[in-house]
Amino acid sequence: MAEPRVKTLLDVIQGGTAYLKAHGVESPRLACELLAARLLDCPRLELYLRFAELLGPRHLEAMRRGLQRVGAGEPVQYVIGRVDFMEHTFKVDRRALIPRPETEELVEQVLACEPLWDAERPLLADVGTGCGCIALSLVLARPRAFCLALDVSAGALDLARENADALGAAGRVDFRRGELSGCAEPGSLDGLAANLPYVATPEYETLAPAIREHEPRAALDGGPDGLAVIRSVVRDAAPALKPGGFLFLEIGAGQGDAVRALLDRLGFAELTVMADLAGRDRIVRARRPAR
Repeated sequence: MAEPRVKTLLDVIQGGTAYLKAHGVESPRLACELLAARLLDCPRLELYLRFAELLGPRHLEAMRRGLQRVGAGEPVQYVIGRVDFMEHTFKVDRRALIPRPETEELVEQVLACEPLWDAERPLLADVGTGCGCIALSLVLARPRAFCLALDVSAGALDLARENADALGAAGRVDFRRGELSGCAEPGSLDGLAANLPYVATPEYETLAPAIREHEPRAALDGGPDGLAVIRSVVRDAAPALKPGGFLFLEIGAGQGDAVRALLDRLGFAELTVMADLAGRDRIVRARRPAR
């Protein structure tokens, strides 16, 4: 029996959800709705008002291709080419890590740090900027701020610049390729925020195939204990921050004590390890002493 040439949106979502579930995709209904929202160029919640809408052959074929890619293991964010983060839409592709909700918690902690924003024009750094979601979210929320966005990947920086242009924030972020020690003047930063690689190499091999086979390993693999990149950046952060400057890090579950000890040895004060919504170590806040 031939496939119908038209289907309702609800039929497409229900059938697509069943297909993705059968292929072991995590959160199959959400993935299917994200594909449909991208297809119809509308907010995801608007789909619920359009369930009776009929989709013709062109839309059905496009949806079929998207479902096949996600069913084969490609992250849905790469398939649709975008992700919502801190109320902004960012372009994403394989040049950079897909932003996660935990990183939104990092940005929210930075924004909530009132002393950081007392400066007339706060200068911040985002180390390992990826698609630029941290740096751009900060300057969009705090128009007086300026951010130095660093990455060692030229491709990631190109992607971040594309996002800066699309969001109208290019003039408030300086994108540079390199390490913090070579890009920031000593004692110049009011704050630094970073979501650095923190997955231990043995654990990397156990990550879901959708992550290992599609997202850049360099943005995830933090060395034998997951802390190699964090150690390097924190050592560089100490002299780059102004006296009284703030450091914010996203870390892996269970790394709180080790990162706290590292920061303590480097002379940081006001050390706080905050849990994410699941109750796991996730955000570290510290401050360079004022004297």
